Amino acid sequence: MKSRTRELSSLAVSIAVASLGLVAQSVSAAGFIEDSKASLTLRNFYINSDNRQFVDAPSKQEEWGQGFLLNYQSGFTEGTVGVGVDALGLLGVKLDSGKGRHYNPTSASYGGTVFPTDNDGHAKDDFGSLGVTGKVRLSKTEARIGTLLPKLPVVTYNDGRLLPQTFEGGQITSNEFAGLTLLAGQLEHAKGRNSSDARGLSIAGANNARSGQFVNKFYFAGGDYKVTDDLTAQYYYGNLEDFYKQHFLGLTHNWALPVGALKSDLRYFYSDSDGRNASAAGRAEGFRSSGNWAANDPDRFEVDNRTWSAFFTYSLGGHAASLGYQQVSGDSAFPFLNQGDGATAYLITDRQIGKFLSAGERTWVAEYGYDFAKLGVPGLKAIATYLKGSNIETQASDQGEWERDFRLDYVLQEGPLKGLGFSWRNASLRSDAVRDQDENRLILSYTLTLL
Repeated sequence: MKSRTRELSSLAVSIAVASLGLVAQSVSAAGFIEDSKASLTLRNFYINSDNRQFVDAPSKQEEWGQGFLLNYQSGFTEGTVGVGVDALGLLGVKLDSGKGRHYNPTSASYGGTVFPTDNDGHAKDDFGSLGVTGKVRLSKTEARIGTLLPKLPVVTYNDGRLLPQTFEGGQITSNEFAGLTLLAGQLEHAKGRNSSDARGLSIAGANNARSGQFVNKFYFAGGDYKVTDDLTAQYYYGNLEDFYKQHFLGLTHNWALPVGALKSDLRYFYSDSDGRNASAAGRAEGFRSSGNWAANDPDRFEVDNRTWSAFFTYSLGGHAASLGYQQVSGDSAFPFLNQGDGATAYLITDRQIGKFLSAGERTWVAEYGYDFAKLGVPGLKAIATYLKGSNIETQASDQGEWERDFRLDYVLQEGPLKGLGFSWRNASLRSDAVRDQDENRLILSYTLTLL
């Protein structure tokens, strides 16, 4: 695994060195420098998770830190083939955390809520990483290799803590045809949002840090097609070797009404087993999915899932009201890349605490947001969400859960600290399937433009 990481890093660095060489040798590389962008984002992050149910540790997890995100993006050298390089530097510094509030029962195998864990179970004082991405552009097609931040239906990076999760791999994106975006690629490793180390890829049910199974091949391909200016159709395919194959169909539509506007978001996932997960012998080795099976079921731990959802948002002035429904079918939970240290699923139900993706689960989502700019307070926004899940399949009985989220954001619009953002995010989860939880997050963020 480490050798593959070095290979990726070496290739990305080689492209970067080649790019810099071109800059030094030719004035045709002017675009490389002139189109470069650089910024430094400062993120102060506090989280308090109160586990209100049962006496098992942890009863509370609480951490506070300061993050630094340095983002450099070069332009491309001029000519038929343009070459460039991007770099992402991440550093997280602990401001407050105790062993009891950090709490990581697996010691250094995984990090805590925000920070990595040392060998004694304490939060480390700081952590960070540097990701380099080499890029090549030909016409309207771009290839990238190195550190990636994918935002696709079949793989989406997580940015819910002090520092973002990153992936390592390669991707090609093409916009050669009007209205059509095509892409394909392969991921090999991920760095968790609370880690400096690259790990292999896995799913829930197999991502135990000490005894789980991790692989280094996730293939993806697909595209977006703008049927009209208001209608976009999507198809994507994802394959985590020895775990699952997944097809996604999506349709989004924006409809301008005589009064207000309506946005429709339809999604469908079909997921099936792949490789060793498809055999009883492979599942016995640990290539497993989470879900609901009888103890003597020959298909126990095999990926078997269909998930569809519909989400509609009506907006008028500063108001936005949404209603959605999601249905999970099959014996397994919804599968997605999940190394066990924080991950995002492209579902309308992936919210602050819960994801509502268990086998058999049916979930209603209601949401209301308001932009206070309409009342003369630009930069102030609020949103409230309620999710109600039912029919979670277990051997004993069907179970349910609900979550209530509230978010308040404000960004300074003028003055010497223009752009400084404040965010308060509060959530409560009550569930028959997992522990009840209340959570608060406070985030201050500010981005300095360097280039």
